[in-house]
Amino acid sequence: MKTHRSLIGLLTLLLSLGGTAAFAADPVAYTSAAFETAQKAGKPILVHVTAPWCSTCAAQKPILAKLEAEPRFKELKVFEVDFDSRKDVLRRFGATMQSTLITYRGELETGRSSGETKPEAITALLEKAF
Repeated sequence: MKTHRSLIGLLTLLLSLGGTAAFAADPVAYTSAAFETAQKAGKPILVHVTAPWCSTCAAQKPILAKLEAEPRFKELKVFEVDFDSRKDVLRRFGATMQSTLITYRGELETGRSSGETKPEAITALLEKAF
């Protein structure tokens, strides 16, 4: 019986820590082919310029994961661009700093922000892609 309770407790803990992320749009590393495919399909798109050392990026990630898990954002295609290694992509998007969020509806850029960590502002930005 003790093992059964321990297993249930562990499962509950795991679900509380990452339960919403399992339903979130899985961010993928940016490739021009995948991005162009999503654009041509008219998908709502988020490009997140991020860096592993960036504390603002780290603050954005759980906010984005929670929003991406919401049914209204289920169609959002999320691309991550590494600030340190993808300078070519940064030039393509005109992004000059990490923690930049850029939204698209198909081929149309609908919004961008840098350094934003307020959930309501990030929500408003994502809504522009729909």
